Amino acid sequence: MVAGIVSRDAAESHEATGNIGGVVSATTIRVLVIDNDIVHARTMGEGLARLGHEVVVVGSGGEGARRLEAETFDVVVTDLMMTDIGGLEILARAKRASAETEVIVVTGHGTIPSAVSAMQQGAFTYLQKPLDLAHLRTAVERAAAGVLLRRQNLDLNRRLDEKFGFEGVVGSSPQMLVLIERLKRIAPTDATVLIQGETGTGKELVAQAIHQNSPRKSKPFVALNCAALSENILESELFGHVKGAFTDASSDRVGKFEYANGGTLFLDEVGDMPLATQIKLLRVLESGEITRVGSNAPVRVNVRILSATNRNLEEAIGAGVFRSDLYHRLKVITIAIPTLRDRSADIPLLIEHFVRQFAKRHGKTIRGVSLGARMKLGSYPWPGNVRQLRNVIESMVVVDCDETLDVDDLPLELDPDVSSAAAPLPAEAGSLAGLVGRPLEEIERIFITETLKLTGGNREQAAELLGIGERTLYRKIKEYRLS
Repeated sequence: MVAGIVSRDAAESHEATGNIGGVVSATTIRVLVIDNDIVHARTMGEGLARLGHEVVVVGSGGEGARRLEAETFDVVVTDLMMTDIGGLEILARAKRASAETEVIVVTGHGTIPSAVSAMQQGAFTYLQKPLDLAHLRTAVERAAAGVLLRRQNLDLNRRLDEKFGFEGVVGSSPQMLVLIERLKRIAPTDATVLIQGETGTGKELVAQAIHQNSPRKSKPFVALNCAALSENILESELFGHVKGAFTDASSDRVGKFEYANGGTLFLDEVGDMPLATQIKLLRVLESGEITRVGSNAPVRVNVRILSATNRNLEEAIGAGVFRSDLYHRLKVITIAIPTLRDRSADIPLLIEHFVRQFAKRHGKTIRGVSLGARMKLGSYPWPGNVRQLRNVIESMVVVDCDETLDVDDLPLELDPDVSSAAAPLPAEAGSLAGLVGRPLEEIERIFITETLKLTGGNREQAAELLGIGERTLYRKIKEYRLS
């Protein structure tokens, strides 16, 4: 037994100040132990290090304060009464350094009122001397569990932001920069948004980004495809039903509106919604109340509506298959997502993004994408837009066997011998015949510009494709004022 601590663990000799513990991992907790009685501090530190924590032991309040300024700790165990800087001051400094740090105060019988004061100032708990090492370990483990939970929540939010935040809307083309800036202005509001775009352009991803960057981000994001369900099933999915409302309705069921209460409801392919359901949806948007199928009792809901379609709704209105009044309620704000062929400059960035994503998901090592594969991917017209590119990259990652994505990893739809897959020259370049009679400098500028787009701005690859030296390419870029 060491003075002040009751324990079955034998005390071992260590330096007066130092680290106790082994390898630090993502779940490792850093603990700072402060006590004027260095033997007492060491014994506490050794007991905590055996739990797998990284422990730093110091023999004075002054040294503990210096450590708090220079390093980050998850848990601090401090004696309350010390000769230089006391435990209450250590508590205050620890909280100033990081509000997430938990502080455990160790006190004698005569200072319990001060310990209670420490609790009021934010201490996690206090322990009385002589310490039972088992009690100390339990207190630190409880504090550590809270720290790890907050750390996991922060990591989850970070990953959600990466996946569904504006960082997940990948693109650096002028069209995408304008889109992202528009999303940043829309997200904090409660306005209904109609997202328009071809199949595969990423309409749901944009909807998730709006939700994830809105005040509703902590509430549900619920998506429903309106084209995949019959009229009766769609109404039940949207509004819910009560027991006996129809055959097989054996119990009450909450619909998407109620489930998304406080959050966001995303109606995908809203242009395919039956007219009868459109009328009921319009009523909900106007009243803020839903009525379950088979019930007469209204239920108040607070839901933000985001909808998406690949159809021209104005044409659908003219054809009598979509309500004009619902259209105007849904399109308070309209977002138009460009096709991939209209923002081909983003293809190299998307390739890199998807390679990293799927290499991690499938446990593959991918060191790069060959120039030939990049050329083929860059020249393909992508009728299925970003979704098709995503699927192609995943396929290439899965079948690759040499850690480099090359032409031999491409799926059949991108067969190098299929000349029809080549994308047309940009409008500025026109057809080959359209280049005849134009100055050579202008033609050279056009081809250098397009080659740089194809390689994602990689000047080394562009020079190789153009058959010129890198220094020559740099000179041409400067001469033609290309970015």
